[in-house]
Amino acid sequence: MSDILARLSGEGVAVWLDDISRERLRTGNLGELVRDRHVVGVTSNPTIFASALSKGSAYDEQLRDLARRGVDVGEAVRAITGYDIRWAADVLRPAYDASGGVDGRVSLEVDPRLAHDTERTIAEARALWWLVDRPNLFIKIPATLEGLPAITAALAEGISVNVTLIFSLERYRAVMDAFLAGLEQAREAGRELSAISSVASFFVSRVDTEVDKRLEKNGSDEALALRGKAAIANARLAFQAYEEVFSSARWQALQAAGARPQRPLWASTGVKDPDYSDTRYVVELVTAGTVNTMPEATLEATADHAELRGDTVRGSYAQAQADIDALAGVGVDYDDVVEVLEAEGVQKFEKSWEQLLETVSGELAKAAEGVDAR
Repeated sequence: MSDILARLSGEGVAVWLDDISRERLRTGNLGELVRDRHVVGVTSNPTIFASALSKGSAYDEQLRDLARRGVDVGEAVRAITGYDIRWAADVLRPAYDASGGVDGRVSLEVDPRLAHDTERTIAEARALWWLVDRPNLFIKIPATLEGLPAITAALAEGISVNVTLIFSLERYRAVMDAFLAGLEQAREAGRELSAISSVASFFVSRVDTEVDKRLEKNGSDEALALRGKAAIANARLAFQAYEEVFSSARWQALQAAGARPQRPLWASTGVKDPDYSDTRYVVELVTAGTVNTMPEATLEATADHAELRGDTVRGSYAQAQADIDALAGVGVDYDDVVEVLEAEGVQKFEKSWEQLLETVSGELAKAAEGVDAR
C-alpha cells in the first residue's frame, strides 16, 4: 500500500499530532507514531490535558507525590503538564536534530485565563520555558490583541513560540508583524536568530462550523452553495499573506542574519460535519513549508484513504478570495465570524483549564486521603 503520510511529508507538509497524554508516552505509542506515521511534532492544549487527566491511572503516582508535598493546584498542573511535555520533547528530539531544529517540536500553552493580560502572559511564558527546559519546546500564546506584544517579547528573549487561536487574515498579518518585531529585537540584543523558532496556528474547521451555521440559517440556494468553502478559502488566503510577508525586504534582512520563517500551521483540522470528507482539511491545504497538526482520528484517516493531489494552495488565491467575498452577498459578516470565533476559542480553553484545575484538585484530594490513611 502507498504510504500516504510519507507522500504528504514529501510534499513539504510536516505531520504533527494534536494530542498528548501520559498513557500515550508510557506505552510508547508516541514513538510508534513517529516511526510508523511520520509524526514530527506534537501540540497540546488545555482541553487535551483535561481529557488525559480524567482517564486511567497514569498520573496516580505523581499525584500522590504532589499530595504528600501539599502543593497547590496551580503548581500541580504545572508539574503534571511539564512532565508530559518534557517526555514528549525527548521522544521527538531525534526528529528535532535530524531537521536541524525545524521539527521535533512540542507545544505547551500558557494559562488561557491570561489571554488578555500581556505582562502576565510574558511572565508565564518565561516560567514554562524554564520549567520544561528543552530546546524543542514551543510556548503557545494566543493571538489576542493583548497576546501580540507578549509574542514579540517572548521571541525577543529567545523563547520559541507557537501562536495559537488565529482565525482572521487581519490578525494573522499582525501575528507575522509581531514575529518580525520579536526577531528584530532579538537581533539587536545579539541573540542567535537560528535558535529561535515559531509557527502560527491558523484554525480551520471552526470557521466552517460557524459560517455554515449562518448559511443554513439564510437557507437560500446561493447561501447553501457556499457551505464548506469558507475555512479552506480563509486558510489559502492566509498562505498568500505568508508568501507576501516572507518575501519582503524586512524579512530578507532577518533571514540574512540567520532567522527562520514562522511556518503556517493548520490547526483544528478534525472534520466536524459528517457531510464532508474526513480528510478535507488535510488534502485541500497541501503546500510546502507548512505544518498540519491532526487529532489521531484525522491522522489515521489520512493514512488510510486521503487522496493527495499535490499542492492545493498555491495558485488558488483568486477563487479563495471570491469565496470569501461571496459570503457578504448572503449576509455573512466575515469580521463578525472571526471575532466570535476568537472569543469562543479563548472561552473554550478557559473552561477546559478550569476543568483541568478541578480534576487535578479532586485527584489531589483523593491522593491525600490515601496518603493520610497509611
